[in-house]
Amino acid sequence: MGKLASILAVAGICVGCGGGQAAGDLEASGTASAAPTAAPAAAPADSRPLQYREVTLPAGTTLRLQLQSAVASDSSRVEDTVRAALRQAVTVDGATVLPAGTALAGTVTDVERSGRVKGRARIAYRFNSLNHAGERYRIATAPLSHRAPATKGEDATKIAVGAGAGAAVGALLGGGDGAAKGAAIGGAGGAGVVLATRGEEVRVGSGASVTTRLTAPLTIRVRVS
Repeated sequence: MGKLASILAVAGICVGCGGGQAAGDLEASGTASAAPTAAPAAAPADSRPLQYREVTLPAGTTLRLQLQSAVASDSSRVEDTVRAALRQAVTVDGATVLPAGTALAGTVTDVERSGRVKGRARIAYRFNSLNHAGERYRIATAPLSHRAPATKGEDATKIAVGAGAGAAVGALLGGGDGAAKGAAIGGAGGAGVVLATRGEEVRVGSGASVTTRLTAPLTIRVRVS
């Protein structure tokens, strides 16, 4: 009878342990099978096409530029490319049509080096295209030209100095007649210096500010905000 009671007690303990393990397995299984939380749906992309409107800049519109390339009477050639950028935005009714930094391109149209006897150095160029928002536009603008300063005053000084020096030397050697002859010789020498020397060249460096204007209307596509 005591032996039977011991067997039943052991069996009860085993049943209790097995029941606890099953409950634990059931709890773990229930946790593992829980549905994952759904991610929030992404906002749909804006598929509306970009909207543009056309704005026409009239002839006479001022374009304030900064040169991006240098030009010079002694180094540039006709048809050389000249580049610049707007240093000030072009606006219409308070709205920006062409922002500062808009790129322009053109060509050298005329070059003249300084002469030995006469003729001042000169260079001229004109812009004929611009790039805006990935599009290239043909434009018509007024030509820009630069001319070297006159040197007549300097030339006269050189001749006068030569004549004066010649007169002084002539006076020492031969009196009044010698002074006259010396002045003539000295003046001729001064003129020779002028003939042998070119005048100033004209050079406009990159970064220089220049201003031109449209000579024909220009229609630009502007994005609508």
